[in-house]
Amino acid sequence: MALEKVRGTSLEYYLISFDEKGHERPENGKLTSQQVLDVLTSQPITDVFLMSHGWQGDIPAAKDQYQRWIAAMADNQADIQKMQQLQPGFSPLLIGLHWPSKPWGNENLNAQIPSFDTADSQLNDLIDDYARQVSDTEASREALRTIFSAAIEYDTPPENLPPEVAAAYQVLLVEASSYNQSEDTSEWNDTEPLNFDPETVYQASLEENTEEISFGIGDSIASAWDKFLNVPRLLSFWKMKDLARKIGQTSGFNLLTKLQQVADDRVRFHLMGHSFGTIFVSATVAGTKDNNRLVRPVNSLALIQGAVSLWSYTGKVPYRQNLAGYFHPIISDRKVSGPIITTQSRYDNAVRVAYPVAGTMGLGIGQDIHFDVSKPSYPGVGGIGFYGIQGEDLDITDIDMLNPNKSYDFKPGKIYNLESSNYITVPNPDPFVGAHNAIDNPAVAHAVWSAALVN
Repeated sequence: MALEKVRGTSLEYYLISFDEKGHERPENGKLTSQQVLDVLTSQPITDVFLMSHGWQGDIPAAKDQYQRWIAAMADNQADIQKMQQLQPGFSPLLIGLHWPSKPWGNENLNAQIPSFDTADSQLNDLIDDYARQVSDTEASREALRTIFSAAIEYDTPPENLPPEVAAAYQVLLVEASSYNQSEDTSEWNDTEPLNFDPETVYQASLEENTEEISFGIGDSIASAWDKFLNVPRLLSFWKMKDLARKIGQTSGFNLLTKLQQVADDRVRFHLMGHSFGTIFVSATVAGTKDNNRLVRPVNSLALIQGAVSLWSYTGKVPYRQNLAGYFHPIISDRKVSGPIITTQSRYDNAVRVAYPVAGTMGLGIGQDIHFDVSKPSYPGVGGIGFYGIQGEDLDITDIDMLNPNKSYDFKPGKIYNLESSNYITVPNPDPFVGAHNAIDNPAVAHAVWSAALVN
């Protein structure tokens, strides 16, 4: 059903699902978006909450995230009472947005290495799967076949990439670059390859500390199969990141616009995204260069453990000449009337480690950008889930996340980076993911509610 009940509460939410081309998937022959539009025109809705997941790529996992997020929000009764005072007759419309992503590549590849028979259907299925995630072209498929075949042939990793594998990687880089546009890049040359060296990635994976470039794909990397697949995995990461932007700025933006068009002027709109979902909701507010005019600004924007560039909102990206962040129009066009909040946790290993490594792949315009998470100055590449939104031209306040018994003093039109390590944390954290997904708790919900409460 498109309408999902939240366990343990009286709440329901609508799940709107997009395919990888941004087309809405019908539910029992009907579009959920039309049902949502009908609700807005027929019921006394006061607030619309749009949510985007990040890592979890399939529909069951997305439903699980939304169940937990909404339940955490529902538990904060004091915040709900404040909302009822602010909005007499408070009646929220909850919408979960699903877009197809997989968590840092294809985890199933570690389950079973195919046989050496390259015509085997299992191998063909893997090629199809990776081609969809990296670049769905015949050239990419042939390159992947070469890489997979070599990965099967070698029992142990060779000291250097075999020449045919290195050549296949270069093909993948060129093919993948035709799909990608960084949120730090206002223009993109479709023919320019991504800017990283496959041999360097491979050599790094041979070192003891290989986990830091594996993106959490299975256990410690030991086989040639795993070593050879590091580059496709990195490219898969980038494709998902790019997909969040593309679907958000087209399908997400169009949905938001339609909702605002039919809603009463007093209806308030709030967006919340997690991980890659912060790219999705940012793109939903921003739109494209040629289609970006909202009916009115949204009322709040919550970017939770964001895997989006720390410089994406600034008008002056450091280390780059005359370049604004991809989402700077959200600021310059005042598309958020209330606060923009972000969260940071030093226990988020995904954003702390994985994002900078993969993010450098998008720097395909010939400029080297320095990053080093161990230094106090802000790096050239890094996610807001670790550094927050940054930029000298922005009105930013850095504060600690508060427990639900304390009140924020959020102001309209300002950005707040919330140091959240005391709340976004887990015991015995996974070395790859850490506390990245530990966001369904009262303190995070309180911050989101507090942003939504600002007039």
